[in-house]
Amino acid sequence: MMEVNKTQVTAFVLTGLTDLPELQVPLFLVFLVIYLTTMAGNLGLIFLIWKDPHLHTPMYLLLGSLAFADACSSSSVTPKMLINFLSKNHMISLVECITQFYIFASSANTECFLLAVMAYDRYVALCNPLLYPVVMSNIYCFQLLGVSYIIGFLHPMMHVGLLFRLTFCKSNVIHYFYCEILQLFKISCTDPGVNMLLIFIFSVLVQFFTFMTIIVSYAHVFFVILKMKFEKGRSKAFSTCSAHLLSVSLFYGTLFLMYVRPGSDLIENQDKMYSVFYTIIIPLLNPFIYSLRNKEVIGALRKTINK
Repeated sequence: MMEVNKTQVTAFVLTGLTDLPELQVPLFLVFLVIYLTTMAGNLGLIFLIWKDPHLHTPMYLLLGSLAFADACSSSSVTPKMLINFLSKNHMISLVECITQFYIFASSANTECFLLAVMAYDRYVALCNPLLYPVVMSNIYCFQLLGVSYIIGFLHPMMHVGLLFRLTFCKSNVIHYFYCEILQLFKISCTDPGVNMLLIFIFSVLVQFFTFMTIIVSYAHVFFVILKMKFEKGRSKAFSTCSAHLLSVSLFYGTLFLMYVRPGSDLIENQDKMYSVFYTIIIPLLNPFIYSLRNKEVIGALRKTINK
């Protein structure tokens, strides 16, 4: 451990997932396969949506945007982690650290709003099918996407700006595998109380607003589904919503556990497990959750392979 008592820290050491030497290469191989699969799945989905005109609809534009956010989220964390598995130098500069946090936080915030917009899209499609082409036009869809990305990328700027009020002189060791903001607070010489309060308040606001949008949208959707007379139509409607609900459950479940739970009673390894799940595993799962049972995406993939 590198200790710095009086000099202000300008670089940090990331300890990673584990300090056991015998696990570094196996973990490198596991997370390399995960990262390559994640990028292939998300970028492949974006390519299929761009290539096939039949997928140029609001639902798939939103899905492509979600895939892009997942690719950014994974790329902000995994490459540095892979390098550290094989390198003895685990240093990361203050600027690199803050940049890594900003890219990940922006992607995660954007994903919150995208999931809410996707729920609204399903609400309009199932509750007002005749008005769907008018309400969810491509222009309006692009406007919703723009708002999601603008808010998603502006919100973390506040927390990045507040990071510069902190000084780091106790230690330059971050017991984590990436520059997670709560870990930076732990090694700050300046009282991070204001930062922590704003993180909690805005995390609650963003997650509560987007999560309630999803809950209200799907409450209306389920009410409409239950009123359907034909079993086939009901099954198709449930199938359409199930992928999105699974993705929402995984994403919001881990975010609530990490940033909205009061206190920090969980042990460090449990925090790391939650972080690995929402930074690496969720971006891996999402393209497959949305694609494997989607006949239109499978059809577009078959056309592309045949060509």
